[in-house]
Amino acid sequence: MSTVRTGPQIGLIVQIVLLAGLAATVGLGVAGWLAGLAYGAVTCLVLIRGLRRAGSARLGPADWVTMGRGLLVGGVTALIADALTAGRPAPVVVLVALTTVALALDAVDGKVARRTRTVSALGARFDMEVDSFLVLMLSLYVAPSVGGWVLAIGVMRYAFLAASWVLPWMDAQLPPRYWRKVVAAVQGIVLAVAASQTLPGPLTTLLLVAALGLLVESFGRDVAWLWRHRAPRAVPALVVATVPLGVRRTDRAEEHDRPAVPVLSLR
Repeated sequence: MSTVRTGPQIGLIVQIVLLAGLAATVGLGVAGWLAGLAYGAVTCLVLIRGLRRAGSARLGPADWVTMGRGLLVGGVTALIADALTAGRPAPVVVLVALTTVALALDAVDGKVARRTRTVSALGARFDMEVDSFLVLMLSLYVAPSVGGWVLAIGVMRYAFLAASWVLPWMDAQLPPRYWRKVVAAVQGIVLAVAASQTLPGPLTTLLLVAALGLLVESFGRDVAWLWRHRAPRAVPALVVATVPLGVRRTDRAEEHDRPAVPVLSLR
């Protein structure tokens, strides 16, 4: 078996074991199984492709931490899919526990990557996608009780990605910014609190509105930076034919016999 495939396939096996554990303890229906398996399979395939494109033979230490977070997000995905299709609440204690551990580990993988000197673009992208998908699933779970507007928190990252496919200037590399990570962490924490239903409804709504405001500010700042640093449009050259001084115009037949006339390119 290729060493490139070993890591992601181990993750897929552990994901299946986790789903089986959830099914045996809190119960998991068909929708939950399908969502969890689909999440695990897609993660496995995307990681294999990412490793090959990066020319890496295996996952790094920090990638394994992110993999652990991803497996927990797979469990959250299964629980939420099961609850939404069945029209009943998810097991709150288990849901919040998986989410809390996944959020806590978000502060670990980056430190591991720096200490082991294994920082990579693939690891950073893997970490970001795990965070984004967790926020998306939590917003889907909270939306029925709070309001559809909460989905804006979950889909904003994907709307930004879709816009970068249409607008080339939005596909540039953004500079590192610590505030961006703080805002992303706030989204997960606030959504986890909302999912736990431990706070009064008005206070939960207020926290979610504040979280959405921070997210809009963060994405707005990134879009503004990309707009200011976009590449200038290429201006087509204006080509003007000139006739050497002292040479009179002749009829069309004579012009065909004349050597090529020099041109002046004005930029």
